[in-house]
Amino acid sequence: MDHVPDEKGSEDRGTSLIEVLVSMLILLIAVLGLVGLQVRAQQSEMESYQRAQALILLQDMVGRINANRKVAGCYAVTTDLASGAPYFGTDSAIGTPTCTAGTAEQQAIAARDMEDWNDLLLGAAEVAAGSNVGAMVGARGCVSYDAATDLYMVTVAWQGLGATFEPVGQNCGRGQYGDETQRRVVSQSVRIANLL
Repeated sequence: MDHVPDEKGSEDRGTSLIEVLVSMLILLIAVLGLVGLQVRAQQSEMESYQRAQALILLQDMVGRINANRKVAGCYAVTTDLASGAPYFGTDSAIGTPTCTAGTAEQQAIAARDMEDWNDLLLGAAEVAAGSNVGAMVGARGCVSYDAATDLYMVTVAWQGLGATFEPVGQNCGRGQYGDETQRRVVSQSVRIANLL
């Protein structure tokens, strides 16, 4: 006996095909949403990693200045506070600053500290395939001195992965990252006590 499908059975099969297609479309949208979420999570993780690296480099220079406080003025090479220049790190043109304060040994320590910090900002602490990969994207460091407040300001700037807001009052690396909303900055002030 041959089975002949009735019209209702044909409609059920057509409805099932449409339901499958709608389900696949919903699944595709959900997968695309998860992919977008994953990309955003990786971007946030990289931003967090870069901020952590910047804080480590910031504390490194603060520690170096405190350890060699007799010649703290030697470290203050960022003299144009409006533009945040000159600076250490990416595209740096500082070289080895000269210093006349303190003893020759203290001056040599300051020069070595600044060279080492410049290398760290360039990522020289970690090398992969012959390239420096240990620092943030476009890392730059500034050390300035404000005679009015008797404070040294150590600042690290780098390029973020997305636009946020322009850092207010921090000029290190200003104009070096294209859009100022992609420039990230951390800074710390240092006061050197006058101990007699």
